[in-house]
Amino acid sequence: MEWVLAEALLSQSRDPRALLGALCQGEASAERVETLRFLLQRLEDEEARDGGGAGALPEAAREVAAGYLVPLLRSLRGRPAGGPDPGLQPRHRRRVLRAAGAALRSCARLAGAPQLAAALAEEALRDLLAGWRAPGAEAAVEVLAAVGPCLRPREDGPLLERVAGAAVALALGGGGDGDEAGPAGDAAALVAGRLLPVLVQCGGAALRAVWGGLAAPGTSPGSGRVEEKLLVLSSLAEKLLPEPGGDRARSAREADPDARRCWRFWRTVQAGLGQADALTRKRARYLLQRAVEVSAELGTDCTCGPQEGNGPSLFWWSEKKKDELLKFWENYILIMETLEGNQIHVIKPVLPKLNNLFEYAVSEENGCWLFHPSWHMCIYKRMFESENKILTKEGVIHFLELYETKILPFSPEFSEFIIGPLMDALSESSLYSRSPGQPIGSCSPLGLKLQKFLVTYISLLPGDIKSNFLLKFIRKMTSRHWCAVPILFLSKALANVPKYKALGIDGLLALRDVIHCTMITHQILLRGAAQCYLLQTAMNLLDVEKVSLSDVSTFLMSLRQEESLGRGTSLWTELCDWLRVNESYFKPSPMCSSIGLHKTSLNAYVKSLIQEYVKSSAWETGENCFMPDWFEAKLVSLMVLLAVDVEGMKTQYSGKQRTENVLRIFLDPLLDVLMKFGTNAYMPLLKTDRCLQLLLKLLNTCRLKGSSAQDDEVFTVLQNFVMSTTESISEFILRRLTMNELNSVSDLDRCHLYLMVLTELINLHLKVGWKRGNPIWRVISLLKNASIQHLQETDSGQEPTLGNQIQRVVSMAALAMVCEAIDQKPELQLDSLHAGPLESFLSSLQLNQTLQKPHAEEQSSYAHPSQCTSVLEESSSSQGWGKIVAQYIHDQWVCLSFLLKKYHTLIPSTGSEILEPFLPAVQMPIRTLQSALEALTVLSSDQVLPVFHCLKVLVPKLLTSSESLCMESFDMAWKIISSLSNTQLIFWPNLKAFVQFVFDNKVLTIAAKIKGQAYFKIKEIMYKIIEMSAIKTGVFNTLISYCCQSWIVSASNVSHGSLSSAKNYSELILEACIFGTVFRRDQRLVQDVQTFIENLGHDCAANIVMENTKREDHYVRICAIKFLCLLDGSNMSHKLFMEDLAIKLLDKDEFVSKSKKRYYVNSLQHRVKNRIWQTLLVLFPRLDQNFLNGIIDRIFQAGFTNNQASIKYFIEWIIILILHKFPQFLPKFWDCFSYGEENLKTSICTFLAVLSHLDVVTQNIPEKECQEELAAHSRAFLFCNISPTQGLLSRGTNLVEADNQAEWTDVQKKIIPWNNRVPDLDLELLFQDRAARLGKSISRLIVVASLIDKPTNLGGLCRTCEVFGASALVVGSLQCISDKQFQHLSVSAEQWLPLVEVKPPHLIDYLQQKKTEGYTIIGVEQTAKSLDLTQYCFPEKSLLLLGNEREGIPANLIQQLDVCVEIPQQGIIRSLNVHVSGALLIWEYTRQQLLSHGDAKP
Repeated sequence: MEWVLAEALLSQSRDPRALLGALCQGEASAERVETLRFLLQRLEDEEARDGGGAGALPEAAREVAAGYLVPLLRSLRGRPAGGPDPGLQPRHRRRVLRAAGAALRSCARLAGAPQLAAALAEEALRDLLAGWRAPGAEAAVEVLAAVGPCLRPREDGPLLERVAGAAVALALGGGGDGDEAGPAGDAAALVAGRLLPVLVQCGGAALRAVWGGLAAPGTSPGSGRVEEKLLVLSSLAEKLLPEPGGDRARSAREADPDARRCWRFWRTVQAGLGQADALTRKRARYLLQRAVEVSAELGTDCTCGPQEGNGPSLFWWSEKKKDELLKFWENYILIMETLEGNQIHVIKPVLPKLNNLFEYAVSEENGCWLFHPSWHMCIYKRMFESENKILTKEGVIHFLELYETKILPFSPEFSEFIIGPLMDALSESSLYSRSPGQPIGSCSPLGLKLQKFLVTYISLLPGDIKSNFLLKFIRKMTSRHWCAVPILFLSKALANVPKYKALGIDGLLALRDVIHCTMITHQILLRGAAQCYLLQTAMNLLDVEKVSLSDVSTFLMSLRQEESLGRGTSLWTELCDWLRVNESYFKPSPMCSSIGLHKTSLNAYVKSLIQEYVKSSAWETGENCFMPDWFEAKLVSLMVLLAVDVEGMKTQYSGKQRTENVLRIFLDPLLDVLMKFGTNAYMPLLKTDRCLQLLLKLLNTCRLKGSSAQDDEVFTVLQNFVMSTTESISEFILRRLTMNELNSVSDLDRCHLYLMVLTELINLHLKVGWKRGNPIWRVISLLKNASIQHLQETDSGQEPTLGNQIQRVVSMAALAMVCEAIDQKPELQLDSLHAGPLESFLSSLQLNQTLQKPHAEEQSSYAHPSQCTSVLEESSSSQGWGKIVAQYIHDQWVCLSFLLKKYHTLIPSTGSEILEPFLPAVQMPIRTLQSALEALTVLSSDQVLPVFHCLKVLVPKLLTSSESLCMESFDMAWKIISSLSNTQLIFWPNLKAFVQFVFDNKVLTIAAKIKGQAYFKIKEIMYKIIEMSAIKTGVFNTLISYCCQSWIVSASNVSHGSLSSAKNYSELILEACIFGTVFRRDQRLVQDVQTFIENLGHDCAANIVMENTKREDHYVRICAIKFLCLLDGSNMSHKLFMEDLAIKLLDKDEFVSKSKKRYYVNSLQHRVKNRIWQTLLVLFPRLDQNFLNGIIDRIFQAGFTNNQASIKYFIEWIIILILHKFPQFLPKFWDCFSYGEENLKTSICTFLAVLSHLDVVTQNIPEKECQEELAAHSRAFLFCNISPTQGLLSRGTNLVEADNQAEWTDVQKKIIPWNNRVPDLDLELLFQDRAARLGKSISRLIVVASLIDKPTNLGGLCRTCEVFGASALVVGSLQCISDKQFQHLSVSAEQWLPLVEVKPPHLIDYLQQKKTEGYTIIGVEQTAKSLDLTQYCFPEKSLLLLGNEREGIPANLIQQLDVCVEIPQQGIIRSLNVHVSGALLIWEYTRQQLLSHGDAKP
């Protein structure tokens, strides 16, 4: 078209100058400049053909260039690339630029003036060097692309090199703005597509300059942008990868760059193969494929030196091994191409070829790598980073299975890949899910493979590399946030690595960091198990000669003893044995060296540890100083007990005397200090604190986990030692608590410490027997009296001092401890049931009394000079003092809780006040309840527990008389509980206390009796708790377990076992019976792994240390069913409760059935119905005939409902049990067969299944009567409609006569006038007979769609199959035809097409059967050997297998196929909708069959 237009212009005027001058006038539009461009190109062609060069044309060309094109380009350079252009739209501007550049190139050639081209290039280069965002950069590229071919290789060589260098820098993002993706991407595309291909045509100098910029060290894949580099390389592939043959001399080709010999080129290609951008990966594959093709065609050897080391080359070629090389690279490229499909069913068949790649890559002669292993890693990296998690999992499993069948040579690339991409992929929790069919509680298949792989791989590593690899591996575990499941299985795999001295102090620190990483997870059991495995890893891999006992003890402190390292567990025993074996090999500890011990032993280390611990430093003289941290006390106690148990291992039959001697050697310094507590009043305060801390930690750590402490000699000896110091310690604590020695804010922590020690001493004395002469008895009495006296004192109107207020807080805390001890230990009852001084004082206590904050001046007067300013600021701040006041109020309610429990019988039920109460807080409950509500608003959520305990006593007494006040307490308490849903430590105790006072049996009974607002408020809270259970597992467990237990106990205490309270709240039992939320996949995974850990039992110490809370959802149902099983069917109240529950269960079943008529297997509706009928089966033995007579019709009606198979089994089971026990219901059962045919469609199998157990049903019926009844019903139902001459269940209807078709003559042809009857009446005819009668042709094509899930696809396929006359459509379930979406797409085609049900698990048998019948099994799938649809000839007996919408045809079914046919595609998207694919093949089959029979229409 352009040539014709140029001829037309030239025919008008033969004067080129005039013609060109005319075009150069006017507005520079895109059309005008393009016309000028192709006119100049036409003149250039004529000039070249005529061989001219003189005349007016060169001069005219110079004028056009200088007078029009150059000014035009300069005007277009006046704005930065990507900036706004007020004159032209960006698209038109680019057209003008390209047209002007091409016209300028023609002008330069016509003018024959190289100086012009060089000058233009110099000017454009300056713009290009200014960066991509500088004005004129885009125009400069066009100018350089235009005049580049006119530059002279020799004279303009330096200029060409400078242009090439600037172009490469700009293309690779180095033009000054490479950080900005948009402009940098445009620059790279424009330079790579326009400028660089032109430059490399200018000669060797430019090509070498371009290649030098690409291969420069600064442009390696690690420091540059791989996308831009591959863009440039792919655009220059024809020059950088030598082209075989051609006109150029061999020497010239050898002088040109050869990218195949550069390792940086191959690293860039490998990096591109793993990029996220699909186009970048495609460019990398193109470069690889071209390099292989060029190497094969050149036929010369080629080697690329490795980047480092003496390993194989990144790429090499040998003509002698051409066939093997071609086979390797063809398979490699095929795998990379297949991975682009991202569909596991397509990729799985190709994975065996990956195994072949390893076979090709390793030499059979010397076992060395022939191909660089980084190529294999590219494949795995691509699979690991796939967005399809199934593909990622397959890739990880395939990699982990490498060493199961082959031994690969060591390669640093492998180790780096394991620590890098593999561990990144292993951080995905979903990879560890159970396989289908794998039992719950079994180990993750991926976890097992990871363990086996790591053990094998590390065992094969050279010794000098093993340590470095393990250290890097462990450090990688600390480099990111790991979820609980991956860190658990990685730790488990490490723990199973064979023992080897690989880790030093760096490895121990890295393991400690990993343990700290596990602490941030919320799954406590998984966290504890991971800690156990990491400790085992340390014991297996630690080189003890490189670490000291001090390092080991610090590492052990990173473990949480309450989660993993508990004394008495198998892990503790294993640790003791490891210390026993290695104690003489540890590096000397700094502590031992400082006291002259050069040989390290565990006993010496522990003795020095205790001596240093109890020794007081010179600076420990202040009275008002911080209490020391607990860390050191924990460490010392842990090492002492480990050392004692290690000594016990050394002498297997050591007696109690030896244990006592060893422990006394260790603890003598501590016991000496403790014995001086009562007599030495000047002992440093910090020293006393540290000793008491150590005492507490020794007692807590020493208690055995999982066995009785009575059998533990160590604990017995330690207990005796501590009891010998009881008098001294208790006297010291009494003095400190009562003599005004605690007078600063920091002393409140000491008060807490003293009270904990006192509680422990009380518990120890209670275990050995409580005696009146016991010193602890006297201390408790004195402490109680002194505390009361302090609290009763008044300040006579003076301003309170800090010391006085702190003493009040201490005294109240001491009273609270005494009350708690008395409440939990009845042996400590100091007074009779008559009110003593303690009870009288507590009853008259002013509740919620706040402590007035002292002035800052007063506080500072009590502060020691060494006390930090921050403490003063904390105590004087409102927030700091508020915490102190809240603790004071909390302790008040602890005391009041004790008082109310002791005197609950004195609380008046009416709430009326007594004129002269001797216990006001008890006998004036309304006022106390109001104070409790006030306390709930004041106290923080972690301090309301004693208030809840008080409410449990008060609410049942006041619910009748003060219902509104009780409801207010319900609301306020629930607000606190709901706000605590994410606070683990305090949530569960508070929830338990809340449930105990709101759902107390007395409260429930009274609320149900008066049926007031409280009754409905309790039910509202009940449903809120159930709703919360969907978010927080275990909440419902707390409620149902408490209610069931209280109902059973209350029923057993009443003479008739009344369940009236439970009957009013039967909805709770109903919800519990059907409870079970549908969890997300990640939640199910965590539950599965927790079950796996629990199944390990004693092998995992975390199971012993941590108590099983039984918060899983199934415990709710277990509790409810157990409650039902404990009910007595002969008890009338129990019987009525069960009958009411049975009716509610049937109502729930009907509601679920109506809410969703179609539900899927294992859906929430399926699970609920399953649990309903399970519960009904449990209730059935307690239901009598009269009650069943009222519900039997509803049970039969449930049999007519469309249900899943498991639900049908339960319904059949309960019908069989009813008919067996009560044969009187048989007539009603027979009536079910008289229902309409529409009902029997989905239910006939249920009732026939009951008949299959007729021998069980009729056991209680006389034989003769049974036979007569069965025969009568058989004649009436089973065989009445069978006609041997007319077919099965024929209705005797007649077909429409042919002359009735006239009424269809004016109707569109797509409505076929076969008949106008109701289609249902003809469904039972055999297909061949039906087709013959309808005038349809008979096809031999069977379409199998059992793998398809979506009703829309099935409906469309059904319509297509019917239209083209397929012989049958095979589906996974015939239930699909009742789906509305199916019917909408099929437009009644299912009524004219035979549908066959073959479930997916039975497909293999069905396909094999069809093969024996002569059918060819054809799969619609893209495989390596699939045939093009346009080239395939369908056999007459064809079976077409269609794949699943997402996963296609599974690998096990692909093996059953005779042939795979694929549809040729031209677009980018790689797959069609399954219905569309099936329709294309069905039509192609029909077309071929029509042609073969000569039935094709013209």
